[in-house]
Amino acid sequence: MWRPDFLFGAATAAYQIEGAAAEDGRLASIWDIFSRTPGKVLNGDTGDHACDHYRRWAEDLELVAGLGLGGYRLSIAWPRVMDEAGRPNTKGLDFYKRLLDRLQQQGLQAFVTLYHWDLPQHLQDRGGWLNRDTVQRFADYADVVSRELAGRVNAWTTLNEPWCSAFLGYGNGHHAPGLKSVRYAVDAMHHLLLAHGEAVRVLRGNDRAPVGIVSNVNAVKPDSERPEDLHAARLAEACANHWVLDPLLLGHYPEALRELWPGIEPAVRPGDLALISTPLDYLGINYYFRANVGSDGAHGYVERSQPNVERTQMGWEVYPEGLRDLLVGFKRRYPGLPPIYITENGMASDDRVVDGRVDDPQRIDYLRRHFAAVDEAMRQGVEVKGYFVWSLLDNFEWAYGYERRFGIVHVDYRTQQRTLKDSALALREFLAQRRSRA
Repeated sequence: MWRPDFLFGAATAAYQIEGAAAEDGRLASIWDIFSRTPGKVLNGDTGDHACDHYRRWAEDLELVAGLGLGGYRLSIAWPRVMDEAGRPNTKGLDFYKRLLDRLQQQGLQAFVTLYHWDLPQHLQDRGGWLNRDTVQRFADYADVVSRELAGRVNAWTTLNEPWCSAFLGYGNGHHAPGLKSVRYAVDAMHHLLLAHGEAVRVLRGNDRAPVGIVSNVNAVKPDSERPEDLHAARLAEACANHWVLDPLLLGHYPEALRELWPGIEPAVRPGDLALISTPLDYLGINYYFRANVGSDGAHGYVERSQPNVERTQMGWEVYPEGLRDLLVGFKRRYPGLPPIYITENGMASDDRVVDGRVDDPQRIDYLRRHFAAVDEAMRQGVEVKGYFVWSLLDNFEWAYGYERRFGIVHVDYRTQQRTLKDSALALREFLAQRRSRA
């Protein structure tokens, strides 16, 4: 990771930071509706104002450049750039053009995600990701955005974490749109991956920038060495990791899902899996924690709390070695594994400004140890080309609202004051040392 061509960046997402939820023709998204539904988001928080990035974007990009980072990962808000009839919204597109032009002026690489969970509500009203027609609507969206922004983007990402969109949104109801059915989750996943495949073709037709997808992955630990717990761990890994990566990289869904969800399979049509497995230019990996699982006594698994382990504010176990082991394991499992970027990695903590300073030693240690884990995977032959810390700013953390702070920059949501945390200062120092060695 000390190589000069290894890219370090920071990541954000539109709904989590932009605010301006009803300005310049932006339509409602599923998260606007979900967050305003009582009981869905902690403290009743919404993304209506968030970090006010829609107005403060230039200030925020100065933070990225000032830290010495080489890249910035952002997402486009689908409801901001198209109207209900699918026509471009010039004001919304101009916002992203200004932002991307400034990134180019600053010499920063722009990694642009088309879908970071903010589906237009009018599409959800017609079934959302349960409706196969949404695949074509996404392709239309990808076409408009890539034509408008061609030449300004260094790398395109079709989807961020389709597992979360499918399972948390349609399987257990924790995320928008809040539906609860494994059947729905399986159908939504298939349509999300089809939309990815369609978008890859569109993006490559309109722009030269490389195209990839971002998948969240978890390390999995069996609760014991009993055969039933070992088997449960294999099922958990199939759900958490292989459900997305196998169709993308092997052209089929994992067999273990038939055991995990008997009788529930996606409605695969001829040609679907060939489209989904269109070769990628890169794969984004988001990693945060390890899960400890055991048998549920039937054909599934349950998470079991593990005592005496380090955890973050989210309650997630800190286990950097899991990232190394997953990367090395993916290289074995997927013969055509494309180059990898770590597109999200970071932790939440209860950070406060005291005398102008934010002391976050756990995050500094977390990042240092995960850097080392990535470095070890690279030394074992895995091609990793970059790393993006999650996140640049404290932001709207989905169902947890504004309580959980992942940023390396503290945001006072009342005043919108930005304060570099000690972790940001440590990262800036590390990047300066790295440049001095080049």
